[in-house]
Amino acid sequence: MPQPASARRLLEVIALDAVDAEAAQRGGADRLELVTDMAADGLSPSPSTVSAIKAACDLPVRAMVRVSPDFLAADVPRLRDRAAALADAGADGLVIGFLTRDGGLDVDAMTQVAAAGGVPWTCHRAVDHAADHRAAVARAAALPGVDQILTAGSPAGLAEGAARVAECAAAAPVMAGGGLTEHHVPGLLAAGVTAFHIGSAARDDWDSPVDPARVAGWRALLDR
Repeated sequence: MPQPASARRLLEVIALDAVDAEAAQRGGADRLELVTDMAADGLSPSPSTVSAIKAACDLPVRAMVRVSPDFLAADVPRLRDRAAALADAGADGLVIGFLTRDGGLDVDAMTQVAAAGGVPWTCHRAVDHAADHRAAVARAAALPGVDQILTAGSPAGLAEGAARVAECAAAAPVMAGGGLTEHHVPGLLAAGVTAFHIGSAARDDWDSPVDPARVAGWRALLDR
């Protein structure tokens, strides 16, 4: 049976452009994570892409704030400017996550960048690369404006980290993503996870657009 509106499990889909966004909406996605350059595991889109997607669909959009393939905030002023520009272009939220060189969360950089955007934000999978995953998730959950933590529990993805995500679900607003498969869903639901994030699972490959039928399959799985 479909979930009541108040209990609906959130399905977030990675979109690269307006074509992806429209397809994700047709398939039943609840929200988009907007990125570019998946070869670098997702970098910031342009503000113009945010505007185009907001014109093409009605879904909330969270835009990545990341300008290099690592998790270091080497140029905080540039990141603040990018966050502000993405929010000004219509992003409903941001996706932010930085580490210090010793593997802790870069709380100062994350706080500054989030404040520049002034919208709710997701802490992304930087926590999976932290020296202490559980501590990083707990620290991220306490930051101003954050309302979701995207995590696979391990740099290698949910294949290795699903149990860690489940352990965090009672204490933090985790969203499971990073190699998510149907096999992971029952255990995560049982642990109380109510938000799920898919990227490659929504398409044939990263050179192909989002497939609305694949998204619909995930929607049906989460609505059981």
